Amino acid sequence: MKEGYTIKDQSRAHFITATVVDWIDVFSRQIYRDCIIESLSYCIKNKGMILYGYVIMSNHIHLIIQSENCELSDLLRDFKKFTATKILDLIKNTPESRREWILERFQKATFSHNRNKNYQVWRYGNHAEEIYSEKFLWTKLDYIHLNPVRAGLVARASDYIYSSASNYVLGRGILNQVSLADNPVQDVLKSWTVQKYNNF
Repeated sequence: MKEGYTIKDQSRAHFITATVVDWIDVFSRQIYRDCIIESLSYCIKNKGMILYGYVIMSNHIHLIIQSENCELSDLLRDFKKFTATKILDLIKNTPESRREWILERFQKATFSHNRNKNYQVWRYGNHAEEIYSEKFLWTKLDYIHLNPVRAGLVARASDYIYSSASNYVLGRGILNQVSLADNPVQDVLKSWTVQKYNNF
């Protein structure tokens, strides 16, 4: 992993990307997206996660998170371990037309190392970027919230259910435990960003 993408200050908020192995579009199914939402909610309530923003795309998720109770690396490890186990359980025990194909890909991902015995759901690494300023925070929030728009899934960011965009625009979302960042001031991000969020 590149040195620039490691978590150095465990107390700071970070922009995180968690990607499914082989870019498999697991989260094209609602049941797996809901698994991520439930896990984030649990971590917020019970593990000291502070969540400033998120989006769940078809094969990866973006988070802006901070940890109150433990090392951020430990929180991420536990989150990815739990969600991997839960996703595997859902694939095996609920209707899934691609079950054999997905499990085969998850199994092949373990062949190049000894860390996972049977299946690997998440790619190693989190592409962590420290949030070092308010401007950088809002740059990443913009990036996260506009992902579904760029992918052609919705016309407006706030229309995408599995994202924190609606929390910022409407004050509510599928996950209501998002810690909203302060609105950007004009001299930090310039007026175009404020206008853009008003039109989300």
